[in-house]
Parts: sequence; structure tokens; C-alpha cells
Amino acid sequence: MYHRCLDRWDEQRAARGDALKAPSEMVLDSKLSFPKAAKAKTIDELSDLSDLASKDPAFFDLPHEVDPGFDRAGEWLTFPSSLQTETEANNTVWSKITEGRERDQALIVFHHWNATKRNRQLASFFAKQGITVFEIAMPYHFERRRHGTNHASHMLSPNIGQTLLSVRQAVLDGRKLIRWIEAEGYRDIAVLGMSLGSWVAGLVAANDTAVSKTALFLTAGSLADMVWTGRATGHIRASLDPVIKIGDLRRAWRPINLENYVTKLARPDLSIQVVLGKRDTVVLPDLSGQFIDALIDAGASPNVLKLNCGHYSLTLPPYIVRTGLKVRKFLKQRHFTYAAIAQRD
Repeated sequence: MYHRCLDRWDEQRAARGDALKAPSEMVLDSKLSFPKAAKAKTIDELSDLSDLASKDPAFFDLPHEVDPGFDRAGEWLTFPSSLQTETEANNTVWSKITEGRERDQALIVFHHWNATKRNRQLASFFAKQGITVFEIAMPYHFERRRHGTNHASHMLSPNIGQTLLSVRQAVLDGRKLIRWIEAEGYRDIAVLGMSLGSWVAGLVAANDTAVSKTALFLTAGSLADMVWTGRATGHIRASLDPVIKIGDLRRAWRPINLENYVTKLARPDLSIQVVLGKRDTVVLPDLSGQFIDALIDAGASPNVLKLNCGHYSLTLPPYIVRTGLKVRKFLKQRHFTYAAIAQRD
């Protein structure tokens, strides 16, 4: 009975978001994601560019900047995004800082898609454990949203090139924030992502060796498969399904597919925590399981917490309590690599 009520609650939350979403035309917009290449006229041409990008080790590298432009005012840190877009507000990155008691551990939080506010309770909880929390705004969210909109359609949409650009921008923003955190003297840097934010957090962790721990909530490997099968993205599939197949979308979004980075995620100096909902209809459990299997096959040892809840009901007791305690333990534990142990001895 309880779980049936939970399922209804999850469905009501999902339905509430449907009112803000509507199918739109599928657009390639390859010049947004690959400005130096010739404009792709077909999904195959764009996918060829994506294949090259997925093999390019510099795809998520930060450009050299003489003046990174960081500006801290109280609990707010702002800086220009390394990728500039036509939306002026989106070009400035905002991060809210909740100071921990110690100047040692830092946690960057990447929120879920279409989040309307930061998670004050989460930040306060981890700050009390001595961890300084940085709640970064992903592209087109919070202070970065497009004027007159209440749906972050530019972050994830049937515009294939725009989605590639936005996810890459989010990763570069996270990596740039890490450079400031390092300069401030933090030695232990972790990233935490929720739902779409988990893809960003995972890509940051895979491509930035300064990250020692990553906690991924409600995640999977293939963003294309999540969009194709998930409850929250039915409007995107409705736009894509008449003109392309799921295989086309997998190729086109290959650079932002976490499963392509499992070897990097499996490096010995990175600890991984995964939190999943066994009743999740947004990120299906089978997709999450495939990603975990890929991590294990690559040599990683993810700490996996599976809860009997849905995507949205993870935020309800007792699930959020179990999650908080589990992730607190994960973040506070020491992580020794073989090299570090040898150096210590």
C-alpha cells in the first residue's frame, strides 16, 4: 500500500512538470557544438563529428585564460563561463558557498534538470560535517535562466547540438570552479550530481583528476537512452521519434555518454558512490544497472545504494535520511591510492 502511494506521488510530481514541456522540432544545430567544423546537414554528419569529439581527450579541457574573472561577494562566487552563448545571463556562472568548519574538504553540487531553487538543507547538512559546499548553477538555471522562461529547455532538448553544447558548458564550468577551490587551499574535492546533474558530475570527475570522490544520484550511462525511455522526457522523444532512431541519438550524444568514460572513472584515486531508486520511472533501473556493470567491468568498485523509491520520492523520509547518512560516511572516509600508500610508507 505504501509503495503504491509512493508511485502515485512520483507520478503526480512528474505530471506537474509536463505542463511546462511541449514537443518541438528536432534541430541539429551542429555549429553550436562544433563551431570549427562544416555545418552538418544530416544526423549522420553530426554523429560523425560527435564520434571524433568522443575520442578527443581535449573535448572537456578548459581553455587558457589570462584572467579567469572570479569574484567572491559573501556567500556568492561568480565567474564568466568558458563557453559563451547568445543568452547573456547564461554566460555568468553563479555558485552559492556554504562554509564548513574546516578548510580542507569541498563538495560541488550539480542540481537536477529544471531545479527552481538550491538545496539549502543538503548544503547545511554537509557543512555541519565540516565540508564546504558549492552549489553551482548549471546552464540556463537559476540566475542563468533565459528571460521569461521557467523551463530549462536549452539544457536538454530535441536540439541535438544545443544539448551537446550545454552539457559541455556545464562540465567546463565545474572544472573552472575546481581551479578556484584548489587555489583556496582545499585538498579533498568531491562532486555530487542529481539526475541530469549526475551526468555532469560524472563527466567532471572523469575528466578532472583533482576530484577524489563523486556521488551520483539517480544516474545511468547513456543520456540518449534516458531521454528515450524516461517519464520526464517524453516530449523530447515525441519530437525525435518521427525523424531519427535511438541509435542515431546515441551516436550524436556519444561525447556526453558516461559509459564512454568508465575507464577514466575507474582510476584508482577516485571513489564512486551511486544512489538509485528501484521504482524510478525517469532514469530506469535497467539503465542504471548497465552503467554500474560497465563501471565494474572497467575495474571500478562503486559503492551502490539501491532504495525502494522513485525518482522524486528519493527526497522523502526515510530514503533521504538513509541517503544523507550514506553519503556523509562516503565523503568523510579517507581514500588511499596504492601510490599514496607507497609514498607514505
